[in-house]
Amino acid sequence: MENFPVINMKNLNGDKRASTMEHIKDACENWGFFELVNHGIPHEMMDTVERLTKGHYKKCMEQRFKELVASKALEGVQAEITDMDWESTFFLRHLPVSNISQVPDLDDEYRTLMKEFAVRLEKLAEELLDLLCENLGLGKGYLKKAFYGSKGPNFGTKVSNYPPCPKPELIKGLRPHTDAGGIILLFQDDKVSGLQLLKGDQWVDVPPMKHSIVVNLGDQLEVITNGKYKSVLHRVIAQTDGNRMSLASFYNPGNDAVIYPAPALLEKEAEERKEVYPKFVFDDYMKLYAGLKFQAKEPRFELMKNVEANVTMGPIATA
Repeated sequence: MENFPVINMKNLNGDKRASTMEHIKDACENWGFFELVNHGIPHEMMDTVERLTKGHYKKCMEQRFKELVASKALEGVQAEITDMDWESTFFLRHLPVSNISQVPDLDDEYRTLMKEFAVRLEKLAEELLDLLCENLGLGKGYLKKAFYGSKGPNFGTKVSNYPPCPKPELIKGLRPHTDAGGIILLFQDDKVSGLQLLKGDQWVDVPPMKHSIVVNLGDQLEVITNGKYKSVLHRVIAQTDGNRMSLASFYNPGNDAVIYPAPALLEKEAEERKEVYPKFVFDDYMKLYAGLKFQAKEPRFELMKNVEANVTMGPIATA
């Protein structure tokens, strides 16, 4: 298997820009994932986020998880579990309105830090969307506008811990799925591995790398690019040793954003007569996804075609 794509963002500012943009393009078209280094988020901030996230799990969540495992008799499980994941999670919402002050059990230092971290991640997500626009030949800001809706994008962080698992062959840390949303930025543990993506018919490890941010593309970018970029199946394999930390930040369209293939890309592909992806309101897709997350994405797109007739085009139809 060829090397997992690692993008050095420093190279966007010099004579390596063209080759770096080509590297990003290849990663989007052929992997659906890439890893960023020199992304501009201070390493000291990332170290503190990791320390406080792991401390919060130990103090507030570890015992609850052990009690859940005991209540479901999962320690001695003999058959494969297909309806749950071996993970302990909570969710922070940043945009359009933050819920960080309402989430219980977080101390003040952690709340303040996660607000600052979210601002950095939001800026990085928007920078990446513009790099994708450049590679796709779309105007700068097109993807941000496509995600905007009437109240701006949805942006939030799923904070997960994957504790040691006695039977990782029988219980997945997180079952295979594609992400429903836009662009996902992941700060993952650099010591305990477990994240894998499906490339062709092989599961490939996403390498843990200190101070990196892993990026993957969600279903909405597949629709907007009319399949040029694809969301990719990925999963988390639980480990028998070590507790894996994962902070996945989802920069998604606003609830009422209307998602559809970019007209400029359809014009380019007109001669190929490619299948055109559906047009839908993001919130309608999320309602469908809620029940079908761990199933193939193609039937979801087909089902959305059935509601397409009722969707009015968004404000960027002629962009």
